[in-house]
Amino acid sequence: MKILLLTEKDVEQLLSMDEVMKAVESAFREKGLGRVQMPAKLYLFYGKYGGDLRTMPSYLEQLDVSAVKVVNVHPKNPKKYSLPTVMATIILVNPKTGAPLAIMGGTRVTSMRTGAAGGIAAKYFAKKKPKVVGLVGAGAQARTQLAALLSLYGKLKEVRVWSRTEKTKEAYVAEMKTTCGEVSRMVSVESVKEAVEGADIVVTTTPSIKPLVSGEWVTPGMHFNCIGADAPGKEELDPVILTRAKIVIDDWEQAFHSGEINVPFAKGIITKQHVWGDIGEVVAGLKPGRTASDEITVFTSTGLAIQDAVTAELAYKKALAKKIGQFIEII
Repeated sequence: MKILLLTEKDVEQLLSMDEVMKAVESAFREKGLGRVQMPAKLYLFYGKYGGDLRTMPSYLEQLDVSAVKVVNVHPKNPKKYSLPTVMATIILVNPKTGAPLAIMGGTRVTSMRTGAAGGIAAKYFAKKKPKVVGLVGAGAQARTQLAALLSLYGKLKEVRVWSRTEKTKEAYVAEMKTTCGEVSRMVSVESVKEAVEGADIVVTTTPSIKPLVSGEWVTPGMHFNCIGADAPGKEELDPVILTRAKIVIDDWEQAFHSGEINVPFAKGIITKQHVWGDIGEVVAGLKPGRTASDEITVFTSTGLAIQDAVTAELAYKKALAKKIGQFIEII
C-alpha cells in the first residue's frame, strides 16, 4: 500500500488562504451541528526545555475526513536552535479502513488553519468594514492572521505592529510592506497600547503568561482574536476585558483548560456563564454573532484538530490533482 508523503515545501505551494478559510468554516459548522469526534488535546510538558508536545485526533463524520496531528510549541526554538516555535506532522487517515492516506508536514497547515480561524471569527464578530488592525506579536501567526483578514476584507487602512523585539517587528513590517499592497499604512509601534488604542480588530499572538492588553485601552466595538494563549497559564488580555465582552471560544474543553479564558476562569474572575458560545454554533446558525455595533467581542482560539483534518484533506486532494509529493510504502 502506497502513502503520499508531502514535505513542508510541498504543502506551502498547495494551500491558499481563501481555500483554507472555506475548509475551516465548514469544519466549524460540522462541529456546531454535532457531527465531529474530537477529543481534547493531550499534552506532554517538557518543563526543563520550556516546551510541550500535543496530539490532536479528529473525525468529521459527515465529510468523512479524519487525521491525527502531533505538534510542539517551544518558544525558545528560534533564538536557541534556529527552529520554528511550532512544528507539526499530520497523518491523514482513510476512515473506511483506518489506513493512512498521507503523511505531511503540518507546520504550514497549522499556521494557515489558525490564521483562517481568526478570519472567520472576524467575519462573524468584528464590525463591518474595519479599517485599523492592531497586531500584538510579529511572528508566524501575525502573518497568516493578517493574510486571513485581507482575504476577508480585501484591504485595510492601517495595520499597527508591536513585538517585544525590535528586530522581529521591523522584519515583519518590511516583509508585509512588500507583500501586502492592500494595506494603506503598515507601521511599527513602540508599545502594546499604541497597537491597541483605536483599533477595530486586535490580534494577539504572543506566548505571554501575563496580560499585555489593558482594559483601559479598549473601546466599544472592538473585536479581539486571541491566538497566543494555547496552553495552561498563558494569557494576553487583562481579565477585566473578558468581563465586559461577548466571549466566543472554539471548544469549551480546550478553552477553559488552555485558552485565553483559562487563567481568569481558574481564578474565578469569569465563569461559564460569561461565555456566549463556541464559533461552531455561530457558523451553523444556532447562535448569532455580533448583534450590536458597540459590543466588545473576544474570540479565544486554542486550535482544533478538525481544522487540521480539513486543511490536510485539502492539501492531499490538490497534491493528487497536481501530482505533487512522492508515494512511499511503509505498510
